[in-house]
Amino acid sequence: MRSGLRGLWRLARVLGWVLRGLAIVLWRFPRLDEAGRRAEVQRWSARVLQSLGISLRVEGRLRPGAKLLVANHISWLDIVAINAVHPSRFVSKAQVRHWPLLNRLVDAADTLYLERERRRDALRVVHQVAEALEAGDTVAVFPEGTTSDGTTLLPFHANLLQAAIATQTPVQPVALRYADRDHPVSAAAAYVGDTTLLASVWRVACANGLEVRVAVLPARGTRHMDRRALAHLVRADIAGALEMSALEHGPREEALASP
Repeated sequence: MRSGLRGLWRLARVLGWVLRGLAIVLWRFPRLDEAGRRAEVQRWSARVLQSLGISLRVEGRLRPGAKLLVANHISWLDIVAINAVHPSRFVSKAQVRHWPLLNRLVDAADTLYLERERRRDALRVVHQVAEALEAGDTVAVFPEGTTSDGTTLLPFHANLLQAAIATQTPVQPVALRYADRDHPVSAAAAYVGDTTLLASVWRVACANGLEVRVAVLPARGTRHMDRRALAHLVRADIAGALEMSALEHGPREEALASP
């Protein structure tokens, strides 16, 4: 099947799952408890990956209970992939609220929004993340603050890690990598530069044999930790799992979020 026809078929399938997701949020969510909602999010995320022809490979195991997941960031697909493994509350840029259709799905997942243009807004989000962790939630952050092409690891912003330190909640690193039949690091999944969301979705839909690897690494304790030191350790963990150098950049203070 030619890539264009393959892409059209997959887009039609994933659009169907987006509409189904909206129906679930509008009519099923009000009647479900928190565990039921998480189960729906996990099933829906797995089906979206399948609809796009993406295979999911999971390595390692997430610890039970509250935790802060810290992952490298390549694509909007990262959220779908992590939710297919373990539904989580994500910290995202506030602009996502304006995405047509998808904003309802993002809201339903109890997303925490960060106004990147307001420097003081990071402190508010740190408090929100701390409250979520104290309530026993799993919260996921992308401390690079933006996406990479998957071949490098950008500097980590350390501020959001303060929420885990303040609540003495373990931090669990997650290393993400996309591969396809021709490349160990696929360019198809990268959502970088001036690429639009629609262009990214089309490229993913046309990809041949795309696979996302979710490597769940051992959790790190946060008791009496310094956030910069913790950011350095977690970044080194992810770099090691991705076989990248962790020496290029140190942790940064600004806390940014990405879609």
